[in-house]
Amino acid sequence: MATPLPCYHCGLPVPSGSRFHAQVLGDTRDFCCPGCQAVAEAIVSGGLEHYYKHRSENAANPQSLPQVLPDELALYDRKDVQQPFVEHKGELSETCLLIEGISCAACGWLIEKHLRTMPGVDEARLNLSNHRLIVRWSDSQVPLSKLLSELRKIGYAAHPWQADAAAQQLQQENRRAMRQLGVAGMLWMQVMMATMATWPEFNIDLSPELDKILRWVSLFLTTPIVFYCCGQFFRGALRDLRTRHLTMDVSVSLAIAGAYIAGIWSTVTGQGELYFDAVGMFALFLLAGRYLERRARERTATATAQLVNLLPASCLRLDEYGQSHRILLSELNIADQVLVPPGALLPADGKILQGQSSIDESLLTGEYLPQPRRPGDAVTAGTLNVEGPLTVEVQALGDATRLSAIVRLLERAQSDKPKLAMLADKVAHWFLIVVLLVAAVVGIIWWQIDPSRAFWIVLSLLVATCPCALALATPTALTTATGSLHKLGMLLTRGHVLEGLNHVDTLVLDKTGTLTEGKLTLSAIHPHTALNSDACLALAAALENRSEHPIARAFGQAPEPADSVTSHPGLGLEGQVNGRTLRIGQAEFVCELSNTTAPIISGEHGQWLLLGDTQGPLAWFVLDDRLREDAAELIEAAKARHWEILLLSGDSSPMVTEVAKQLGIDDARGGLTPDAKLAVLKQLHSEGRRVLMLGDGVNDVPVLAAADISVAMGSATDLAKTSADAVLLSNRLSSLVQALKMARRTRHIIIENLIWASAYNGLVLPFAAFGWITPIWAALGMSLSSLLVVLNALRLARVRPL
Repeated sequence: MATPLPCYHCGLPVPSGSRFHAQVLGDTRDFCCPGCQAVAEAIVSGGLEHYYKHRSENAANPQSLPQVLPDELALYDRKDVQQPFVEHKGELSETCLLIEGISCAACGWLIEKHLRTMPGVDEARLNLSNHRLIVRWSDSQVPLSKLLSELRKIGYAAHPWQADAAAQQLQQENRRAMRQLGVAGMLWMQVMMATMATWPEFNIDLSPELDKILRWVSLFLTTPIVFYCCGQFFRGALRDLRTRHLTMDVSVSLAIAGAYIAGIWSTVTGQGELYFDAVGMFALFLLAGRYLERRARERTATATAQLVNLLPASCLRLDEYGQSHRILLSELNIADQVLVPPGALLPADGKILQGQSSIDESLLTGEYLPQPRRPGDAVTAGTLNVEGPLTVEVQALGDATRLSAIVRLLERAQSDKPKLAMLADKVAHWFLIVVLLVAAVVGIIWWQIDPSRAFWIVLSLLVATCPCALALATPTALTTATGSLHKLGMLLTRGHVLEGLNHVDTLVLDKTGTLTEGKLTLSAIHPHTALNSDACLALAAALENRSEHPIARAFGQAPEPADSVTSHPGLGLEGQVNGRTLRIGQAEFVCELSNTTAPIISGEHGQWLLLGDTQGPLAWFVLDDRLREDAAELIEAAKARHWEILLLSGDSSPMVTEVAKQLGIDDARGGLTPDAKLAVLKQLHSEGRRVLMLGDGVNDVPVLAAADISVAMGSATDLAKTSADAVLLSNRLSSLVQALKMARRTRHIIIENLIWASAYNGLVLPFAAFGWITPIWAALGMSLSSLLVVLNALRLARVRPL
């Protein structure tokens, strides 16, 4: 079979017999769909075809971008809608837009060039790093909806950008952490050079004046480190002391404050040792460790905020005369009647008053096929109307919707989520108690022996035993392992995963999109006439190409489309091909056309659709949601570890049982709602089970949040991914098998680091208590301890990507 040509615009395969062509750069180019063809023609007609010459990556497929209706774009011209994100400056207006579909730097050139050629546009400036477009234009000459429409013509989707308060605060904290880390590192190097020159061990013949200058320089450079860079340690220590809880912040704060105060006394009096270099070193190492932890936590900061993407921004409300008017979702009220056209999302929970259609509820229930709905049936916000127009009476909005109920389940599950206590915190807590008790005893003893040395010996003990390596032991190993797992195709979003994977004894799986690919494919054709399979497929594709139903995608592109196609929700399609009346869908519906009996199904699993005409049935088409190639490998790995395996699916079709049978899963349950899945998980927890959950839909979110370890597929919904502890970016289930091995290695490394850090601090304690530790040995010992911890953690970086 010949390899299909790539689409000249987006690079996707061009179906055989494609009719989509356009002249670009002097040649006829082939396109995969009418969307790519239209975008290319718009770029050429605007005199911007040089974009194709300079781009380094294929453009995004226009059909993959969020779709929006013209009257919905017109809402952006309303002043009340613009108020949060448009700033008016005299005759000009300015806004910031978030652009989807950018693939390379040439996209920036194309967007800016196209907008600047429009009358009324004063400036268009795109930031390629964050895909934000600043536009300044005359609102009286060109409305905002026109700008958004023009961007869509050349293949980009634009949305008003508004900074989320939580995300903004997180960015500010990250910038502040980076500044603190940079200041600590830069000043510590200067302090180290100035301080080392005063050490007797270096035997530098300094004059008293120069020695005094170096001491004051060290004090001057260390002060910003203490008050600017280390403020978080002092605040944390005060908070912990108020709650009567000893943490590493307390120990670190005591060591830093003691060393700084002692350094001031030494600088003023000219006596004693300087500990300013130790202060800078502590700050640098600890700030680096905390920054790495912060970056890991940042990935999960916007978990539930992604839910807004499941609801439409606007809807069509019917007035008392039956006329529809597009309004914002916030303007909708209970008991309003809304018109939901085919291809539109349901804006609220409600009841169908008129019309019949199929509703795609896969995001909420896991059902991979749309379900037929008729007058009187209930529908849910965030689901997709596939076939026919519906008139729906609004019964629930906002927090009262089923979607919001899932969010509440998520929040409750997260609050009940079993937390695996960090071993480092436990070790540091008890070690700190021992150190403080020993320091108090040593101070009393030395006060009796030699009061002049008591303070310095206690300070040396606190500095030498400061648990810097202990604080780095866990985050360095976790950060290195996180990078290694990313190479294997698995992204960690929470730190307890690597430890928790070693204690799992139960695997809970979703079906659609997890064990299966989540999309229907044509697995078999059984002709019943003289027509061969290819001829039957061409007729079926001609009908299905006129449908928005997910089943239609399995039939590919037809050589020629059908005419007068009518959709019968829940039954099938009827249309004309070359004057021949055809039906495809349920057997009874198709056989009505010829008054014949439906042929017998041979027994193969999958979704069976019949094609027929006025003479009788023509062919059976078998559609199936294929298993992932490595699904069996994951099940075998789980069984090798003697895990209990459960398949929990929202799909109520026989496919659940068939998939379980193919993979050898004994416990398979279908038709489960999100709260039913959560109830099963709580039952497992009550039995003492440690659960690993693998899923991909919004219906899996509460279980993902409540499981001990949760993993979402890379193709999952945004909410599922941000609610999970890890994401399989590559969608390869084999990556999870590899991750289990990495988790075992990581745990061993963390334990080794903790043992080493604790052993070092334990061994150095008696030396410091006897007064044998000088500042140089305290600094070198702490540096060596921290370096060994980091080097040991870096062993986790030695992996081979899959």
